[in-house]
Amino acid sequence: MPKVLLIDDDAPLLDVLSLAFEDAGFAVLSAVDGSRGYEATKKHGPDLVVSDVNMPGLDGFALCRRLRAEGNEVPLLLLTSRDDEIDEALGLELGADDYLAKPFSTRVLLARAHALLRREERRRGGEIERSTRVGDLELFPERIEVRFQTRAVRVTLTEFRLLEALSRRPGIVQSRERLLEIARGDDSVVVERIVDTYVRRLRRKLEEIDAGFDRIETVVGAGYRWREGP
Repeated sequence: MPKVLLIDDDAPLLDVLSLAFEDAGFAVLSAVDGSRGYEATKKHGPDLVVSDVNMPGLDGFALCRRLRAEGNEVPLLLLTSRDDEIDEALGLELGADDYLAKPFSTRVLLARAHALLRREERRRGGEIERSTRVGDLELFPERIEVRFQTRAVRVTLTEFRLLEALSRRPGIVQSRERLLEIARGDDSVVVERIVDTYVRRLRRKLEEIDAGFDRIETVVGAGYRWREGP
């Protein structure tokens, strides 16, 4: 039975999420703020952490930074109240695995949680499956992992879906609306321009490996495409 730690200072929401995860077969731990959540993570070693961003004291961003600084790689999903919080989160080197904007359905949250757990299980088990290669880019859909020029690139689930959507159709211009539909894969409420943030984040990560990376092209007024070439 997977163990999930839920962290949120909204007690009614915490109760709702706890029931939803219990019904889905999780062993549920909960904490009402980031400091208590941090201690619970250290003490109980959950398989997954779901944390709100806006909390008194140690917020979700700070919690993520602290865990990653200590080498704790537990899958972490952040819950945010506004699109601009997602923008801020994606702009920081936090190391969170995924983000979900409020309001959201518990069905969507559980689907994201299961996807992260499947990735972690495959990573720990060293399972090898077929990958998709586009030039120097290699995608592992079942593990939600990316390699560029043979080097691992840490991505969130949303970033992976966006990169996959672009690279699998080289030369084809895709609108922000279409890319958002593919990348989010759910009914969470976000604005189309958040795609620009995801793209900036991906470019930055790939440029850390190759400063001349230019495969993701902006097509003004239309969207983005993966540039074909050697």
